Amino acid sequence: MSTIALKGEHWDGHTHGDGINHRHHKIRHKHGEGSSIDFYAYASNIRDWNPAFKVSLSMLTLVLSIVLNNPYVSLAVIVAMGYLTIIEGGLSIQAYLSILMIPISFILLGTITIGIDFSTQPIGQYNLHLGFFYVFTSLAKLKIMFFLMLKVFAAISAMEMMSLSTPSSEIISVMQRVHVPKLFTELMNLIYRYIFILIDVNIKMRNSANSRLGFCDIKTSWYTFGKIASNLLIVSFKKANAYYDAMEARCYDGDLIFLEEDKKVTTLQIAKAAVFVSFLMLLWGFTR
Repeated sequence: MSTIALKGEHWDGHTHGDGINHRHHKIRHKHGEGSSIDFYAYASNIRDWNPAFKVSLSMLTLVLSIVLNNPYVSLAVIVAMGYLTIIEGGLSIQAYLSILMIPISFILLGTITIGIDFSTQPIGQYNLHLGFFYVFTSLAKLKIMFFLMLKVFAAISAMEMMSLSTPSSEIISVMQRVHVPKLFTELMNLIYRYIFILIDVNIKMRNSANSRLGFCDIKTSWYTFGKIASNLLIVSFKKANAYYDAMEARCYDGDLIFLEEDKKVTTLQIAKAAVFVSFLMLLWGFTR
């Protein structure tokens, strides 16, 4: 039975092959182009690490961050994952922070409601009268908010380490090896790829409209937005058909098989991971 073999594209035009060093420490984007997390994953210095090892380390670290529920453990995870991504992986701090801006925004919006509350009476250690109500908080509430922010940020850092050093095709291959349902992995791959296709199309439409003064004032901007949204729906159907035709041209018959490189796990990597996990457990034991 024929199957289809897929491999992620390398966005900077270099080919993949043994002995070819195609990684870049400074990654720049041209104006108007969309970007995929795979772009950073292929350029990472730790891309040659075994994907199952990276996924396992990331998931174990994420679980420990949540289960141990300790601010010192969370802080250690944030530092360690940032070290792997930036120092070992070679990703610039600017790129790393720009990627984290969206989850950080959600973290702030989600946790600020825990530290700040409203009341018609001046209660709490700190309160501010705003006409018809009071905004109040306390040191206990702020402490809970801060610790929760650290825990969530630690979990996100663990996931970012995996996604910024491991191409999506390798992550999906690992999921297939642990017998995640095929429907889930295939939908995950198709949706992931298609999101960035639509982002790229949207950017090109916006640049085209902007060059024709499509956003010169509020009224024109709303009109342009509506036109882009309607055109994006039409283009999305065309892109979906083209994507499926490309898959069928490569003998797709319902199974997605990804081309994998043989990457061994070294004893040193396992030893370092064991030391790190042991350190987190000891840190939790001494600070709980």
